[in-house]
Amino acid sequence: MTLDTVLVIAAALFSVGVYGALSQQVVVMVMMGLELMLNGVILAAAGLWWFLAPAPDGQVLLLVVIAAMTVEMAMGFAVATLLNRSRKSDMTDMATDLSG
Repeated sequence: MTLDTVLVIAAALFSVGVYGALSQQVVVMVMMGLELMLNGVILAAAGLWWFLAPAPDGQVLLLVVIAAMTVEMAMGFAVATLLNRSRKSDMTDMATDLSG
């Protein structure tokens, strides 16, 4: 596998994520699109670090970013669940005002 292949796959992931985040109205689907975008960026960074500087420093940083991303998505799903329980809707139009 070459760097070009890794970057094409990363660009494809990012593109699908952009389409998913912009075309959906359901909160969970928008979050899945954002997750795909972040995964595309992480894959591109990991590929660049692997092919240009194979020292493990970059990969350790990517693991920290993935851990932070996991916590962020867990909090996002908690907000989506709270929105669904309080308003009985999971659409992004209903999430403009999150108070009461």
